[in-house]
Amino acid sequence: MNVSLHSLNAMKSMEVIDINTGSKLGVIKDLRIDIDNYKIISIILPGSKVGGWFSKDNDIEIQWSDIQKIGVDVILVNGDNLFEDKD
Repeated sequence: MNVSLHSLNAMKSMEVIDINTGSKLGVIKDLRIDIDNYKIISIILPGSKVGGWFSKDNDIEIQWSDIQKIGVDVILVNGDNLFEDKD
């Protein structure tokens, strides 16, 4: 079995693309991790700023289960379940 491994640093430089629309969503900003079960729950992408220069970002959170493929330089996701993280 041939297993492909990616480091977090390598993944943070990959473009995330919605397979449904073909739109570029951005690059990974952060991860949400379940430390009790040692699993990645979701990836977080920088969202759009609302309200001007000093406003807070509305980050986009993509569930790990919605990732379809991690390639050499792109991550393909199913964008049907995207939501903005208001944290």
